[in-house]
Amino acid sequence: MARQPNYDFDRRERDRLKKLKNAERAAAKAKPAEAKTEDEVPDQSTGEE
Repeated sequence: MARQPNYDFDRRERDRLKKLKNAERAAAKAKPAEAKTEDEVPDQSTGEE
């Protein structure tokens, strides 16, 4: 007998993968912007004197 498709699971899995892909894209896009702002701002750490 054939298995019944689980459409809800398939949709949740597609959405999860899409969110993961979008998060990776956003992180990759943010890295150059962070590096750019870090270069412009001087280090002001006060941990060691």
